[in-house]
This record gives sequence, structure tokens and C-alpha cells, in this order.
Amino acid sequence: MVKLRDIYYCEICGNVVEILNEGQPALVCCGQDMKLLKAKTQDSSLEKHVPFIEETAGGVLVKVGQNQEHPMLENHFIKFIEILTKDKVCRHELKPGMKPQAEFPVRKKDILSAREWCNIHGLWES
Repeated sequence: MVKLRDIYYCEICGNVVEILNEGQPALVCCGQDMKLLKAKTQDSSLEKHVPFIEETAGGVLVKVGQNQEHPMLENHFIKFIEILTKDKVCRHELKPGMKPQAEFPVRKKDILSAREWCNIHGLWES
């Protein structure tokens, strides 16, 4: 059974789906089951993917790459950054050329996790 907030990926067309309502055991796209993505949590290369959360006066700033920004090129970029609280999902969609960061009006202590999707390296979480 699919679970609330799970993210699925179609390996044929590239569709990405986030579950808003729990339901059947599998999602199908392009005639095959979509792949449930498991977020990675540790960087093992020079490119940084794990979201880093900083408190700000108005909430939080989530950066992809704490000391070195993730590339934001046409062929390699962060598609979205989101934070999850007990009762909320806040998402900021990004495009090539933008900074790999997003601000959210949420208290840091209320955040359960932060996630980001790299178009090449997949889903990452902190």
C-alpha cells in the first residue's frame, strides 16, 4: 500500500508523484509499476545533496550544499526543495540558474525532515 508523502518515479518518462492520499499497493505509469524512491541521507561525493537547514528571522532557509552549492545547470539541477512537518508539506520548485535554496515560514523545531530532488542523483533527505 502506498503511504502518505511517499515519492514515486517512472523510469520511462520521468514522472515524479508524491502521495497525497493512501491507496492501492502500486502506482502505474507508462505500463509499468512506478519505483518508490528511498531518500539518501549521506553525501559520498564532492557534489552535495543533503539539505541543510538554517534558522532565519522569518522561519528557515534550506540549502542544498552547506559549504558548496549544488550545480544549477541545464542538465544537472535541483528540481524542488520541500520541508515536512506533522501536518504540512511546503515545496519550492527550482529551475536551472536559480540558487539551490528555499525559504519557508516554518519554525525549525516543527520540521520533521527536508527533502530535495536532483534530476540526476534523485531524492535526498535530512
